[in-house]
Amino acid sequence: MSKIVGIIFTVGFAAASGSSVAAQDLILGYMASNTGPYATQARRNGAAIEVALDEINAAGGINGMKLKIESFDTGGKPEQAVVAIQRFAQDTPALAVIGPFSSSECRVAFPVGERLGVTEMSMASAAPKIAAPFTYAFRNTVEENFTWERIFKTILRKNISHASVAIAYATDDAISSSTGTAVLPAKIQGAGLAKGDTVTVRSNAFDVSAQVSQLMQNPSDLIAVGMPPDILLHFAAELRRQGHKGIVLGSTSIADVDLPERMGAPGEGTIVGATFFSGLDDPRTKTFVQGFKDKLKEHGQPVVDPSQFDAATYDIVYIYADAMKKVGATGDATKLAAERTAIRDQIRQMKAFPALVGPLTMGPENDVNKTIYILQAKGGVWTLLDKHPD
Repeated sequence: MSKIVGIIFTVGFAAASGSSVAAQDLILGYMASNTGPYATQARRNGAAIEVALDEINAAGGINGMKLKIESFDTGGKPEQAVVAIQRFAQDTPALAVIGPFSSSECRVAFPVGERLGVTEMSMASAAPKIAAPFTYAFRNTVEENFTWERIFKTILRKNISHASVAIAYATDDAISSSTGTAVLPAKIQGAGLAKGDTVTVRSNAFDVSAQVSQLMQNPSDLIAVGMPPDILLHFAAELRRQGHKGIVLGSTSIADVDLPERMGAPGEGTIVGATFFSGLDDPRTKTFVQGFKDKLKEHGQPVVDPSQFDAATYDIVYIYADAMKKVGATGDATKLAAERTAIRDQIRQMKAFPALVGPLTMGPENDVNKTIYILQAKGGVWTLLDKHPD
């Protein structure tokens, strides 16, 4: 399904379904997830894109041309991600593509982009090694392995009670399943912690009382979760209803900006790892946060701080813009294939790119490493508990 880019509102971007794009414009495709299972985390990515576009075009654009976006809302569905990359590669003169959002989408869209010769870069996918087999697939994210290592380092160095760590994960979501079956058992063991019980849920489950009852038979100090935010709300509420006192731990997949408020009292104390913290006392961060909030206000949306996914999306626009400048991109249809490949090659050799979140270098598996901020929910907001620069 094609939609205007953004936060489920009309903005001044070019839509995938027939808009007028000037011949001199340079086009990026954007796989939005404005609807579907990832909408709570992804629906404001369009505001971050708008902020980046305004800044880039106000500074003269790229090689004297304006940067424009064409959007396709995948609804978080893998099959729609395939349709989107085919459209951007074959029907639209997109030089590169922002997204897809989730690991489930990346698993099927990355091979298609590889075959069609157009670069994709995810802002959220974190399941291990998804981009590694390809040359046109990248992720402006960090793997779950990397983040969980740092979460457990914080648990140990802050001396948070850790007699045992239970695991709860969703079986029907790619990143959640990978986290629960592979990442967490290995990282708990690697940190020298004792693994407790493991329970599984479905992402669309409403009643998780049986799973929590199982955990209550042998309560743990910590419950490490791999599940989308919406099911986590039910899970955390049921934990507290049944009297479980353990601290919930989560990685980037649940680090939504408004999750502490949505969870309320049952989520108090929840600890997550994230690649961005909007409360940093840094001029560039403050400028981005204010610009992002202004966009939300402009479009009549609830004004909240940007999340790590919004920051990653913003940086992807700048990464592509920098590559386009360096290769002298023209958007000329007769040069499209060559320019797409040249952009890919620039990104593959990216070193210390001056991103919003700090210098980014593309690694051998087509992912970047970033500072990990360990955040804790207190009083309905995320607070900074710890920081891991490397």
